[in-house]
Formats: sequence, structure tokens, C-alpha cells
Amino acid sequence: MIFDRKFTRVLHIDLTNKRFYKQDRPELFEKYIGGAGVAIQLLKEECPEGINPFDPQNPIILATGVLNGLFPLASKTTAMFKSPHTGNLGESHAGGRSSIAIKMAGYGAIVIKGKSERPCYIAIHQGKIFFRDATTLWGNKSSISAGHFIRENEPSSGFRTIIRIGHAGERLIPFSCVTTETYRHFGRLGLGAVFGSKNLKAVVVSGKRSLPVADRLQYNKLYDEIFKSATESSLMKKYHEIGTPINVAYLNLSKGLPTRNLKQSHFEEADKISGEAIANGYLGKRLACAHCPVACIHISAIREPYIDEPYFYKTTMVGYDYELIYALGSMLGGSDVQGMMLLIDKIEHAGLDCMTTGVVLSWMTEAFEKGLISEKDTQNVFPKWGDYNAYQEALKLMLEQANDFYVALSKGVSHVSSIYGGKDFALSFGGNEMPGYHTGPAAHLGYLLGARHSHLDNAGYSIDLKNMPTMTLSPSEIAHKIITEEKWRQILSSLVICFFAREIYKPDIVIKALETAGLKLTLDELTSIGTEILKDKYAFKIREGFTFEKLEVPERIFQTPSSVGTINKEFFMESLNSAKEIIKNELLKESVINDE
Repeated sequence: MIFDRKFTRVLHIDLTNKRFYKQDRPELFEKYIGGAGVAIQLLKEECPEGINPFDPQNPIILATGVLNGLFPLASKTTAMFKSPHTGNLGESHAGGRSSIAIKMAGYGAIVIKGKSERPCYIAIHQGKIFFRDATTLWGNKSSISAGHFIRENEPSSGFRTIIRIGHAGERLIPFSCVTTETYRHFGRLGLGAVFGSKNLKAVVVSGKRSLPVADRLQYNKLYDEIFKSATESSLMKKYHEIGTPINVAYLNLSKGLPTRNLKQSHFEEADKISGEAIANGYLGKRLACAHCPVACIHISAIREPYIDEPYFYKTTMVGYDYELIYALGSMLGGSDVQGMMLLIDKIEHAGLDCMTTGVVLSWMTEAFEKGLISEKDTQNVFPKWGDYNAYQEALKLMLEQANDFYVALSKGVSHVSSIYGGKDFALSFGGNEMPGYHTGPAAHLGYLLGARHSHLDNAGYSIDLKNMPTMTLSPSEIAHKIITEEKWRQILSSLVICFFAREIYKPDIVIKALETAGLKLTLDELTSIGTEILKDKYAFKIREGFTFEKLEVPERIFQTPSSVGTINKEFFMESLNSAKEIIKNELLKESVINDE
């Protein structure tokens, strides 16, 4: 092994006592290759069973992978914690500069526990750890302002990562996110609220060092091969030119674009919010995560006139991608690009997860439309499809927790619908709101079964799209494909590879890349590692109260035609039962899952 122990070192931080210690864990990184694999082991070790997600002992774990810093597109950091949104496994991946910065500071992973007596942020610079007072930053309505302050007061510009929360995380809203480098996020599942529960405003990390490789000649050759694939393949070219919003037109054409809270799967004004239309009319610049040559991050430039100042404009730079356009565009029945972008901007400044917020607002609109909630509940906000002024006002009241209704709304659609009704159109899967793909049974099965409740785990939607216009796979075939894919994705999320590059990092490339880093593994060994990681994730979820029997499937998905036609409920339930049996037999002891 040529592992430098600096990169298999785990930094443990105790916020309560303002202490820290460093622990060498080469066995973890050699066995689980970093990222999700290492994080789930640390979560099992550090998270007490049955703990409240806002308890000081709920750990925040940030883990890098063996390939981070060595190869292009190995650019993500994995975060793990107990989720306040679902009550079990919380896992989120973010790009930006975080993985490189953590590794350059000399760590493979960081574990943060405890609760600071007063608001603070942590600064980690080249192995030195500082606890900074953040009292003046606490209560600021914008995560961006906190970033500006830290940029002005911390060293290592260009080498550091600034990971911070907004007002929503301070208010412990359970789908608060964590922002890094302004336009990247640890989204979904409430990491921002866990930060807030610890009085932790931000984590800043920087460092400088070199990374060893086993065979420099082989490394250079493989690096060039991966770089060429990333910059010349048509697959990656679309991410650079249009970005993920290229999916808007395609999914709309295939009737897989959720619209107006999934009352429709085709948006009649999708051409106005397509990736091509936004790029032509609003694209301001493209950005890339550290060590990524693709630059898939697209930033719009939104011009607003100043009141009483003719010919003077304020320009707001707003990041966008497919999921945001789905959640805050078609899902809300909105085609006003400027209104959509300004809503995105407000949500991200507050530090909320945009995808979840869009689904929450779409449920609110339909519930108001159906008379389940009144203007008394909404405090005279009249939500209407495509009315971005109303959505801005509803967002403000939700952040303020203005009354009982907005408190319930801020806990997600599963919770609010249990009080006000409308569960049949509350688009929640295992407690997490729906992603932007109504492509067929495999997509929705993936949302239910994903270890972290995410379409990016197992890509069930791609199974649907490969079987258009009519699903030809059996329920058991769908279940096998989803779980097999998710096993392999545990390897990618342990390395930690951007999933957009999954067609580049095929098994043969992964094996070669690992060898240059000092790890010789066969495909069978990698498959075994992926299976064990997935098994450990499910075991943690079940330990924390997850059961298949409690899974609720919103009726709406069976009512609105998908890319492969109307989803047959009986067929879907057969697929779910098949998947459950596979998980029991291949991943868990039968006694672990309660069938009663």
C-alpha cells in the first residue's frame, strides 16, 4: 500500500468542549475506499441508536474518497447524519471545492459532534483547527452574507471551501440544506438543520499538499484517457453546453415531466423554461467544481430595474439545473423564467432545499384549490399555479413559521397532509419529496427503495426510459435492475465520483484508477464492497425505525400517465414486494425486517 496516512486520517471535533483529536483509520479507507463507504461506518460508530436528529450527539460526517484530487470528476464530498426529515439515514453529496480542500488539509473524513454554547464556525487550515465566534452571523437572513463575511476574514482564497447554512437551518426547518461555494449544496434530508441544532454556522477548510500515486506513468496515461472522455464525449458535452436542463424538453416530450403537482406529466409551456431557452435568453456564465473540466454549473443573469431609477438595473446571478426548473417551474405551473429564478434565489439565500420546497408549494397550491386549506390558514396568500409573487410570500411566511399551518408546511408534505388532508397528492416517498421524473414504475420504486431516498442512487428513471413506450420488464426484473445498479453506485459514491460521469467511470476504469492510488481490487471485490455498503445503509435505516410496512405510495402516481403509460398499481406493488424480498435475502437477515 502507498496510502499516505494523512489522507486516511479522521478529524473528530467536539463543539461542546471546543476540542478535537485526529485518528488514523487506514483500515477504513482500504476496505471501503472512502466517501459513502467510510461515512456509513463512522455513522454506525458515532450515532447512538434511536437518537433525536437534533441531539448534540447526532454526528455530522464529511468524507472524501480515494480518487478525490487524483482524477477529473472525482469531485464530490459525502455527508452523512441522522436525517431530521425522514428520521433515518441522511446522506447528501456536494461538489464545489469541499472534497479537494478537506483532502489538502490532510484528512479523509471529518466528524463533528456536540453543540456550541453560542453560534460558532469552524476554521480548519493546514491541520490547524480554530473555533470562531459566529454570533454576529446568526440570524442573518442569507447564507450568502455569511459566505461574504468568512471570505473577508479567513485565509487561503482559491484553496478553501466555505460550507455554511442560512436562516432556515438556524430555524431547524427539517429540509434545510448546506451551501458550499455559493452554487453547490448538500441538499435534501436536512443537513442544514443538523448544523443549526449544533449552533454551527459554517465550516471552512483549506490546505496545500501533493498526492502520491503508485505508478506515475500509468497514472498520467489513465488521467489523459479520462480527461479526454470528459471533454470530448457527446455525453459530457451536453452537460457543458446546456447542462442538466436539457432534460426539460426531452422529459416533456416523453410525458415524464411532473407538472402542477403531477396532475399532468406534460407542461404546455415547457419550451419557455427549457434548458435551451434559458441558455439563449439568460445564461450569464458556467462554473465547474474543483478538478472538473466539464463545467456543468449554469448561472443565469437576471436583470431587475431599480424603482424610480430609469435605465438602472440590478443583476442577480442565479444557479439553475433540471431539478430546480422541475420543482419551481413545471411543478408550480410556472413559465416566467425571471419569476422562477428569483424564487430560486430567495430559497437558496434562506438555505432551503429547492426541490423539496417546490413540491411543498405545489401541494399547498392544490390543497388551496381543493378547499383543504383556506386564506385564514395561508394568511391571505392566494397560491395559484404560476403566481410567483404568491409563492414568494408563502416562502417568507413559512420561514417565519407564521402560524400553525406554516409550521406544518415547513415539515414537508407528508406531515402537513396528515393534518390537513390531501395525502393522495402529497408526493412524498419515505418522507422525502419527489424528484423530477414521472417516467414509470422503476422511477417511483427507486424513490421508495433508495438507501438515501434519492433518484440519484439507482436511476430507476433510466430503466423506464429505456423501456418506452410500454414497460416490457417484469416486476422482479425491475427490482433486480434497481438494486444491482444501486450496489455499483455505492462504489461511485465512495470514490466520490460525480454521477454525471458514471458512463466514464465504468468498472475497468475504476479498477485501473484505484490501482494507481495503491489499491488492487477485482470487479468481484468491488461488487462485494458495494453490496456491503448498501447492506450497512439499510441496516442503519432499519435500526432507526424504517420499515417497508410504513412506506406510503401517493395515489397520484397511478392517476397521471407516465413515459411508459399509466402505472398499474398492482404491477407496482409486485415490484415493491420483489425488491423487498431481494433486500431481505441478499442484504439483510430476514429477522431484521418486520413483516407484521
